[in-house]
Amino acid sequence: RCHGSGTPSASYGCHCGRSKARACELRLPHGTVATPVFMPVGTQGTMKGVTAAQLDGLGCRICLGNTYHLGTRPVSLIQKAGGCIGLLNVNREYHSQDSGGFQMVSLLALSEVTEEGVRFHSPYDGAEILLSPEKSVEIQNALGSDIMMQLDDVVSSTLTGSRVEEAMHRSIRWLDRCISANRRPDQQNLFAIIQGGLDPVLRSKCLEEMTKRDVPGFAIGGLSGGESKEQFWKMVTLSTDHLPREKPRYLMGVGYATDLVVCVALGCDMFDCVFPTRTARFGSALVPTGNLQLKKKQFAKDFRPIDEACMCPTCQRHTRAFLHVLLHSNNTAALHHVTVHNIAYQLRLMDAIRTSIVEHRFPDFVRDFMKTMYGDVGRCPGWAVEALQSVGIPLS
Repeated sequence: RCHGSGTPSASYGCHCGRSKARACELRLPHGTVATPVFMPVGTQGTMKGVTAAQLDGLGCRICLGNTYHLGTRPVSLIQKAGGCIGLLNVNREYHSQDSGGFQMVSLLALSEVTEEGVRFHSPYDGAEILLSPEKSVEIQNALGSDIMMQLDDVVSSTLTGSRVEEAMHRSIRWLDRCISANRRPDQQNLFAIIQGGLDPVLRSKCLEEMTKRDVPGFAIGGLSGGESKEQFWKMVTLSTDHLPREKPRYLMGVGYATDLVVCVALGCDMFDCVFPTRTARFGSALVPTGNLQLKKKQFAKDFRPIDEACMCPTCQRHTRAFLHVLLHSNNTAALHHVTVHNIAYQLRLMDAIRTSIVEHRFPDFVRDFMKTMYGDVGRCPGWAVEALQSVGIPLS
């Protein structure tokens, strides 16, 4: 179990006997979160089109906010309300806070990186904003998130050369500044973010240096940005091989179902991604065999729920045909209903993964998942087959 009111340590009582998969309880100031866990992304504190109460009803215990975007809002007001959790007025939803470093890539045209920090031009009003390590932590302290992320120097995962090394070393220096700036170390947990791109030497150096710091947890950053899946999984497993066993491991920006299953096998505990909510806004519903494009004509007279095994409010009340009609009439209720289902799908998947680890049948779960998703071992992505084989889970 992970312990700590302010600093979660991890003693993983449930560990897959074959792979690196593990299950624990992450004890945070506002409550306990079971891992492996997927954190839906609420960039500005909550999901688009879904209320905090609905998230709670789906069993969501932790979601992700973004320091850059929330930092452009009246943080003092959020602080007076008791942080994001107080503002949302919920008892069982705990926040992890992204530092805002990813905006160096996503808002590249609007930003400039120096040793001081990242200087942005706000996409809202054009005002200049300096997000330094100290300012990032100051905002996160005010927001009151249970887990804070260091500000890291983020570059595209496909970039090579001296800029990748520069970003790795700068991220180490910025971690030290973030640690010094944290005014609530007993109430808020500051995670380090491993960088180094796709270079195993640089990533290993970053792992070596950052694990010397006694931080509550570690994130694997700088991936899921366009690199090949073969490169991706090898950097993930390199990272988990060298991260402390007793502390949480958070793989940033990963949300595809296959990626989640494989990366749990590689030893990751926590995940986040906009994928399930963003794809819902295009009418794509997640199911065990992949996804359903509900706008397609084939669903016009399909009176089944999205997934007959799903207990979410959408599947219990609405048919594919109904959602098809709403999507074609540009009714925003359709986006809400599909979003609710997709979040429920991700949470149910992670719960099933965790249960299989606890019950010591994770390798069988993985094989069943892959067979359902792809129909035949020969259709499974080669990278996933190779990654699973590396941790003792052959698919054939």
